[in-house]
Amino acid sequence: MKLRDEIEPDFETAEKRYPEVLKLILDYTEWCDEHGDEDSVEYKKLEDRLHSITGKDISQFNLWEWWEADGAENLAFSISLPEPEIVNDLTKDEVAEIVRRLKTFEILDAENGAFKSLFYNYICFGSDFYPKFLKMNGLAYDIKLFQSHKDKNGNYFEFSREEITNQLWNGK
Repeated sequence: MKLRDEIEPDFETAEKRYPEVLKLILDYTEWCDEHGDEDSVEYKKLEDRLHSITGKDISQFNLWEWWEADGAENLAFSISLPEPEIVNDLTKDEVAEIVRRLKTFEILDAENGAFKSLFYNYICFGSDFYPKFLKMNGLAYDIKLFQSHKDKNGNYFEFSREEITNQLWNGK
């Protein structure tokens, strides 16, 4: 299902910003390797530059130790991607499609080299884009809905997509 444009991640804008954002992150890392940045002067310059490119509060990102997290590429993508929006009249079908994406491992054609195909799985399984979208739009998102649980007999189970959708929708 195609979601409305205001719900879909804005890959077009992210793709435009990404090369410069990635270069700035890697240049900063190289600077630190050669000169250090104990007083955080260069870090502040990097934050300011990234904020001017994206308009985002860059303090939510760890620009120092990206290699311990998802790598420079995913960090640059997360910074480049515009924040989710609050939408009017969100439908249960749209919530169900977001849940489907979060629960279904889908591989886009990476061979075509499209920017979206490079980061689609990260949007669904590494990024906080959809959880943030659901929370911003008044849904009671909880990561536990997407995790395994143990019943009283010790058997593991996961909620179905329909159960998750209903819990999100009815918890509004």
